[in-house]
Amino acid sequence: MKVICLSSGHKVELGDAYDSYAGQVKCVTCGAILEIRTETGDLRSVALAPAVARVAPTAAPDATR
Repeated sequence: MKVICLSSGHKVELGDAYDSYAGQVKCVTCGAILEIRTETGDLRSVALAPAVARVAPTAAPDATR
């Protein structure tokens, strides 16, 4: 089964393990995360997953003060 990435237009090849699946798939071309749902080998829905905010790690407080 092939899914077209909604971000890059790249064809994402899915194996038989995705014939009945609901979850995320990553586009290898652009890194976009797609939310897909399949049933018995048929694609039922595909959408871009909501962007996850990335927070930069904060430095640990200086324990010597």
